[in-house]
Amino acid sequence: MKVFPFKIPKTKDETLIYQRDEEIILYDKLHQHEEIQISYIERGEGTIIIGDTISEYKDGDILIFGSNLPHVLRSEPRDPDENPYSLVHSIFFTPESFGELLFNFSEFKSIQPLFKEIKNGCKIDTNTEKIRKLILKFSKENNFNRFILFFKIIKLLTKSEKQSLSSFRYNKLMTDTEGKRMQIVFEFVMNNFHSNICLEEIASIANMSKNAFCRYFKTRTNKTFFQFLIELRIEKSAKLLLKQKELPVIEIAELSGFNNISNFNRKFKEIKGVSPLSYRKEYVPKN
Repeated sequence: MKVFPFKIPKTKDETLIYQRDEEIILYDKLHQHEEIQISYIERGEGTIIIGDTISEYKDGDILIFGSNLPHVLRSEPRDPDENPYSLVHSIFFTPESFGELLFNFSEFKSIQPLFKEIKNGCKIDTNTEKIRKLILKFSKENNFNRFILFFKIIKLLTKSEKQSLSSFRYNKLMTDTEGKRMQIVFEFVMNNFHSNICLEEIASIANMSKNAFCRYFKTRTNKTFFQFLIELRIEKSAKLLLKQKELPVIEIAELSGFNNISNFNRKFKEIKGVSPLSYRKEYVPKN
């Protein structure tokens, strides 16, 4: 399967595509597709990489990915005492799915800002329970009723508060070669973030010179490779702080790839706004 572009399987006559994924490991390759994607994470947690931003997703999250937005969802292994399978419900569509003119009608004027808000991806913060229930109904309904459910979901999304998943996107469609190269880099870093990664090593993995790799990575992510690496390490450490509360901060720093506790504390506060200990004590998860 090519990394770029990723084709959503559908029949010739489908305008709305509903997909239910129940896997131990979700499709975690860097990919993009023409369709806008609305996903409800019924069960699962992991890392999202979009543009210049690394963030986490968890049970109950509702995520939206804009058209042709390159993204990675890297699922984390689940507690073996619980259901090991992640479960995600997704709806795929394009604004042209229902005809080129539909969303230009005056009756749909209130929807237009939504397409701009979701361009770089977003996480829904309000109306989540209502949206979850509507998405879950999709699997049980015929195409006509799905059409009605879809517009109910869209109406709720326009009224919902959102967190942007990225402030930057690479506006050109990546070629298959570019996609594979970025995927190799992301996969290597996500598997080895806790180790010492030098520029020579990561450039070699990308099959590029050090200078060429630095330019290439910065152009496509709007940050240097080491900025990306530090942010990934901080996201991983934040998760450990909450899930492994018996571990001291110095051990979490080491597990996350930091060999200097002062540097870890400084970088954590720069990115999260609080110290690691305060984050552990004060963090309140959103619905």
